[in-house]
Amino acid sequence: MKKTILSLALTVVFGLSAFANPIDGEKKSVKTDESTITWKAYKVTGSHTGTINLKSGALEFNGEKLVGGEFVVDMTTINVTDLQGEYKNKLDGHLSSDDFFSTASNPTASLVFTKVKATGKNSYEVTGDLTIKGITEPVKFDVSIYGSKATATLKVDRTKYDVKYGSGIIGTAKDKLIYDEFDLVVDLQM
Repeated sequence: MKKTILSLALTVVFGLSAFANPIDGEKKSVKTDESTITWKAYKVTGSHTGTINLKSGALEFNGEKLVGGEFVVDMTTINVTDLQGEYKNKLDGHLSSDDFFSTASNPTASLVFTKVKATGKNSYEVTGDLTIKGITEPVKFDVSIYGSKATATLKVDRTKYDVKYGSGIIGTAKDKLIYDEFDLVVDLQM
């Protein structure tokens, strides 16, 4: 009898707490074929730009307020856009190699939002876990949302993800061959 009353009491308590805190989240899938991720990497003598494809993604909302998100990037689609021909093919191959992103053994990267803070009507400061080459590190960035579009710009320190090729000091000039940070500009369509 005591077990029945205790079970009934626990059912009521947990049942009521579920109704007291309803989850009003709506996940909006990202249209991967209409969304773009552009990267820009810098070196002493200039920079390179390119694209990479989004494999899947969704933003989560509570009403009109952004509350979460998660994305998977297809690392095998890394593509250089500022070069052509032989130079493009060489750099595409090098970026896919173990010197950089090891796409054969790490075909995807991911980003999961861990904290979202509204900073304006359509603006948010996001903290997330970015995983590249199986290494997860926290990142912070801003997201703007207008209707069915969202944009974000991230600065990523590649050395935190064991992407260290060309990161050493050059002689006494103390300039790096390839800068450690690269930019990602993300335009999402929902």
